[in-house]
Amino acid sequence: MNAPATTELPVVVIGAGPAGLAAAAHLLDQGIEPLVLEAGQTAGAAVREWAHVRLFSTWGEVVDPAAEKLLAPTGWTRPDPATYPSGGDWADLYLQPLADVLGDRARYGARVTGVSRSGRDRIVDADREQQPFVVHLTHADGRDERIFARAVIDASGTWTTPSPAGGNGLPALGEKAAADRITYRVPDLKNPAVRARYAGTRTAVIGSGASAFTALAYLADLAKSDDGAGTKGVWILRRGISGSTFGGGEADQLPARGALGLAAKAAVDEGHADAVTGFRTEAIEHDADGRLVLVGEDGRRLDPVDEVIVLTGFRPDLSFLDELRLGLDERLQAPVALAPLIDPNQHSCGTVYPHGHRELSHPEQGVYLVGMKSYGRAPTFLAMTGYEQVRSVAAAIAGDLEAADKVELTLPETGVCGGAGLFDAPDAPDAAQADGGGCCAPAPQLVQLGAPTAVGAAAEQAPAGGCCGS
Repeated sequence: MNAPATTELPVVVIGAGPAGLAAAAHLLDQGIEPLVLEAGQTAGAAVREWAHVRLFSTWGEVVDPAAEKLLAPTGWTRPDPATYPSGGDWADLYLQPLADVLGDRARYGARVTGVSRSGRDRIVDADREQQPFVVHLTHADGRDERIFARAVIDASGTWTTPSPAGGNGLPALGEKAAADRITYRVPDLKNPAVRARYAGTRTAVIGSGASAFTALAYLADLAKSDDGAGTKGVWILRRGISGSTFGGGEADQLPARGALGLAAKAAVDEGHADAVTGFRTEAIEHDADGRLVLVGEDGRRLDPVDEVIVLTGFRPDLSFLDELRLGLDERLQAPVALAPLIDPNQHSCGTVYPHGHRELSHPEQGVYLVGMKSYGRAPTFLAMTGYEQVRSVAAAIAGDLEAADKVELTLPETGVCGGAGLFDAPDAPDAAQADGGGCCAPAPQLVQLGAPTAVGAAAEQAPAGGCCGS
C-alpha cells in the first residue's frame, strides 16, 4: 500500500490531555486537520487519575486561548478565572467539552505503539524527509491499525512513567516486592477505602516537590481528624532543610503554590510529620511484622513504616519513538535546545525563557514533543508553557514562521532561588552562592522547625492541594 501525499494527511497528536487538545485547537485555527489519539477511554484520562488534587494555577491560567475560541460557539463559558480547579474540574468542565467539539477528530482507547517514516527505519537516509510519518496503534479490543501523518505532536505526558524510590534513579532493592504497600500518586483520602488504608498508619513520603507537599498536607489533615488518630508522616528528603525547601511561601507569584509549601511546613512544625534529611533510598525491606524498612545508601535503617508514597517525579516514555531521529539531552531527556533553559542543575528560579518550535525541533523534521513530555525529567512544568509551545508548533507546521517565532511567555516566579541541582547535597551551600548569585530574592536561610509563625492561617486559605502538571 502506497502512502498518500503528505499534504493530504492530518497531523497526529498523541494524547488528549491539556497540551494535546490545545494542539488540536491551534491546528484547526491554522486550517490543518488534527487527529488526536488517546490511550485512555476519555479526554484527560491522566488528569482524572488525580481528580481529587487541586491545581495551584487558576482557571485563568489553564484555559488555552485557541481552545476557548473553539468552544465559544457551543455556549461554553470559562469558570471564574480567579478560582482554582481540581483535576476533576479541569477534566469535566474544560477538557471533555473541548474534546467533544473535536468530535471524530479525537479517538479513545487508541494506544500508540510506534512512530516511524513510511518505508524508512531510523537508519535509512534516502528520501527520508519526503516520506509521511506512519503511526502504529493498538485499540482497546486488541486490533492494530496504521495511520499516516504529515507531522506528529507527542503530548502524551509522563504520568504513566513515575520515577522510582531508589536514589540512583533505579528501583530500590525490594521496591517491586513491596509494591502492595507503595503508591506513586498522591492518595485520595476522601475515598473511604483509601482513607482507611492510611488512617492510623506511619507513612513515608519520598520526594520534595509539590506532590510531596500535597501528600504531607493530606496526611496532616487526616491525623487531625476523628478517624485519623495515630497517623504519622515520615518525609524522606535527599537534601537538607533550607529556606527553599518549602518553595516560595508568601513570595510565590502563584499564591496557592506558595501556600502549599507552607502547609507542608506546618505538617512538620506541628509534629504530624518527621523530616529525614540526606537520605537516598537503597533498599526497601520487610521486618518480622511485615512492615517496611527503608535502608539508605549510607547504611541508615529507618524505623518501620506501614506505607510508602513515592513522589520523586516522572520521566518520558520514549519507547514508541525509537525509530525516529530525536535530539534529546543526555541528562534530562528533553529536546537539546530546550534543556539548557529548564535544567534544574543550572536554573534556580521558577521562570523559563520563551520557547517554541525551534527549541522543540528534532533532527527528524516534523516531530515535536510538547507539554510535560517536552521537559523530560525536569520538574515545574506549567500548563501555560504547553499552550504557548503548541501555538508556536502549529504555526510552524502551517508554514507561518513569523508567528511561530514570535513566542511570548511570562511565568510566575517562585519567589526564592533554590537550585534543584543541590537536591542530593544535604549540606550544600546556599543555592544563590552555588550558581553565581541570586535572581529572585535573598539567598535561602536554614529554618528552625519549631512552632509555626503565621503558617496556619496561610495554609488554611490554600486550595486543597497542588499539581506539578498544572
